[in-house]
Amino acid sequence: MRVAMFSWEYPPKSVGGLAQHVYDLTNALSDMGVEIHLFTMGEPGLPEMERVNGVQVYRVIPYNVSSPDFTTWVAQLNVAMLERAIPVLSENEGFNIVHGHDWLVAYAVRALKHAFRIPLVATIHATEYGRNYGLHNDTQRHISDVEWWLCYEAWQVICCSHYMEGEMKYVFQIPDDKLRVIPNGVDPENFVHKNDKRTRDDYASPNEKIVFYVGRLVREKGVQVLLDAVPMILARVPNTKFVIAGKGPYMQELQGQAARMGIAKSIYFTGYIDDYTRNSLYSWSDVAVFPSLYEPFGIVALEAMAARTPVVVSDTGGLSEIIRHNVDGLKAYPGNPRSLADMIISVLQNPRQAQQLRHNAYQTVLQKFSWQDIAAKTLHIYKKVWDEHRSSNWHVRQGGLFGRFSKVLGRNYS
Repeated sequence: MRVAMFSWEYPPKSVGGLAQHVYDLTNALSDMGVEIHLFTMGEPGLPEMERVNGVQVYRVIPYNVSSPDFTTWVAQLNVAMLERAIPVLSENEGFNIVHGHDWLVAYAVRALKHAFRIPLVATIHATEYGRNYGLHNDTQRHISDVEWWLCYEAWQVICCSHYMEGEMKYVFQIPDDKLRVIPNGVDPENFVHKNDKRTRDDYASPNEKIVFYVGRLVREKGVQVLLDAVPMILARVPNTKFVIAGKGPYMQELQGQAARMGIAKSIYFTGYIDDYTRNSLYSWSDVAVFPSLYEPFGIVALEAMAARTPVVVSDTGGLSEIIRHNVDGLKAYPGNPRSLADMIISVLQNPRQAQQLRHNAYQTVLQKFSWQDIAAKTLHIYKKVWDEHRSSNWHVRQGGLFGRFSKVLGRNYS
């Protein structure tokens, strides 16, 4: 099985959870014998082509021309990806699947599908409609249209939770037999605390408990709800430090909110942190909190569970499917500071409960969210799509670039 996979981000370039998802998925698929050619965005200083854990990675530098807006830049990136991918697909023997992650690679994967007659699988990690609680301007409507178009062009569409399955049926009217739910996964080995240059004292006093958030600082992640809960938590557990790690367009608003509330001395905005620091903070923290308002899956909660840190999450989206309340974590009502404060206080004041949550959460990660299982489910979809493709009229009509190259080179791609 040979797969051409497209993702706009991949380590070390990481904006959200997509980069880690693609990294872990491609590694696991490669371990199962799938030949993966991954096309992603590059930048100066990174190798344009390298082999990573058996995965052939091609990093594409976007065109160095001005873009009036983000959507134009995305289109330019897709053309650059095509420029790199067409020779690769032409020079190697037949590819079975093109797999695109999110709308940012939709143009490239759709073009390759039709030019080479290769079936397309798409993974949708979030929707523009969900992120913005509707579509409120032309840019959002355009992105949503591209998302719909990608789903329409795909033979099968993968999403990460039943919550997302319902959202995509509602927003895009995707039929049941086209959608497949495969959760995200996590590798506990990536969250082992190792010695680094920082110590716990860099973030909190020895007598302070640590409440930890890590993620993008955008409105839908709900950090503003956590700040609203801080005075209630401090009233019950005065020696508490709130460490908020990550960056994003909402940081200045959140810092202003903390200053207006008079709680700034209890908040530590770290900005971006590397993986070693993240793992250290997980190991030092008494509770990790993810108060999202919108969350298609919530891979950060899985990461905290893998790091053996007790978690409190909003009872929304994919987070609701990961966490069993009072078994492997606690759930708070979304957007409700009082509920969030009560759950955090419960963990901080009950060490025995915290220990039980920590143990159960780690077992849940091992049993339900291994990348080997997720890769096996993904490979099953690849094989199913390829078998259906081979028996279809679309396969018989081998046209375009792919058909012409097969005839010229005398190769059999079936």
